[in-house]
Amino acid sequence: MNLAVSAPDRLVVRTVHIPDPGDLIARLPHPAALAWIRHGEGIVGWGEAARLEPPGGPDRFAVAARWLREVFGTASIDDPLRLPGTGPVAFGGFGFDPKSPDSVLIVPRWILGRRDGHAWLTTVGTDGDPLALLHPPHPTTRLTWSDGALTAPGWERAVAAAVDRIRDGRLGKVVLARDLHAHADEPIDARVLLRRLAAAYPGCYTFSCAGLVGATPELLIRRTGGTLDSLVLAGTTARGTGPADDAARAARLFASAKDRQEHAYAAEMVRDALAPLCAELTVPDEPELLTLANVMHLASAVHGRLDTDRSVLDVLAALHPTPAVCGTPTDTALQLIRELEGMDRGRYAGPVGWVDSRGDGEWGIALRCAQIEGTRARLFAGCGIVADSAPAAELAEAQSKFRVMQYALEG
Repeated sequence: MNLAVSAPDRLVVRTVHIPDPGDLIARLPHPAALAWIRHGEGIVGWGEAARLEPPGGPDRFAVAARWLREVFGTASIDDPLRLPGTGPVAFGGFGFDPKSPDSVLIVPRWILGRRDGHAWLTTVGTDGDPLALLHPPHPTTRLTWSDGALTAPGWERAVAAAVDRIRDGRLGKVVLARDLHAHADEPIDARVLLRRLAAAYPGCYTFSCAGLVGATPELLIRRTGGTLDSLVLAGTTARGTGPADDAARAARLFASAKDRQEHAYAAEMVRDALAPLCAELTVPDEPELLTLANVMHLASAVHGRLDTDRSVLDVLAALHPTPAVCGTPTDTALQLIRELEGMDRGRYAGPVGWVDSRGDGEWGIALRCAQIEGTRARLFAGCGIVADSAPAAELAEAQSKFRVMQYALEG
C-alpha cells in the first residue's frame, strides 16, 4: 500500500485561550484555507504541519484513523481548554467512491476556533508569525461557464435510464450527479467564496479543504465524547416566490410519495449503520422540514450514544455512502452511478469535516460545493432518483442546487 504522507516525527502542539477574534473567515491569511463554520462558530486553519493522502479502497477510513492515532498519539500537546476542536485537529475529505484516490487529511500549523463563548488559537510545530503569509482576498471577475461530463439533455437521458432500471426492480433508488465548469481570468480565492456562503447560508456548514469549498446542509455525523448526532436530508423542493408559495410547496413535499420514499431509504440506512455502534439510538418516526435560502428538505435528526470509545472516523466508515448520496442497495447504486454519470465525483458527496486528538469531530456530506484549482472551478449537484422521478423535474432541482456555488463565485 502506497501512502502519500508528510509529517514530522513528533508534533509539538499548544492551545491558548484568546479574546473573541471576530469573523473567523476574515482572519484567514491565505487562499489555501481550511474551514468549518456554522452560525459564525467553528474552526479555521492554515499552513500544513502534516498531511495524509490515503489510497482508494474500502479501508481508507481505517488507514486514516491509524495514521492519526500515530501522529496525535506521539504529539506533545498542551491544551488546557480540552474542548471539541482544541488541541491538534485534522481537516479532511474522503472520495465518494471507494476506488477514488482523492481522500486527504491535513493537520494545519495554525487553528483558530470559537465555540460556546470560548475562543482559542492552536499552534502546531512552529512559533512563527501566523500571519506571515498574509495575502488580501481577491474577488473573482469575468467568469465563463461550460458543461461538465454531460450536457443537460444528456443528463436527462441518464435519469431516464436510471428510472428504467428502478422500475425493472434492479434497485430502489440511485443518486445521480452532474458537474459544471467555471473559468475565471485570475485564480479563485477560497476565502471570498467562504465569506459569501457563510453570509447567505449561516445554518449550513461552510467548509474548505484542499480546494473543495462549499456549504452543506447535511451533517453526516458529529461525535462529542460518547454522543453522536446526524441529520438525514432526502426529499427536496425549491423555495417558492413568497410565504404562501413556500407553504404550498412544503405541503406538497410532505405529501409526495416519491420524496417520502427517498427520505425513508436514507433514514433507515443511517439507523441500520449506527445501531450496532450505539447503546442508545433515537430516529424520528416522521421527518421535519428544513428550510434553506434556496430549497426545502425533508429532515430527520438522529441521536445516539456510543457503546464503546470510537473515533468519529470509525463511525464514518460505517455510514458512508448513505442512500442520500448513493442509493439503495448501495453496491447496485454505486455501479449504476459509475455507468451513467460519465465522471469521477472526486470528493463531491463524500465526507468532509474535521477530527481532533480525542476522536471528536464534525463531518458533513460535501454537497453544494465546487473543487477549486487555480482559475478553474468544478461545481457539482445531485438528485435522488426513484421510480416516479421525471427527468425534467430532476434537472430543474439540480439547477437550483448549482445556484449556491454560482452565487458564491459571481457574488
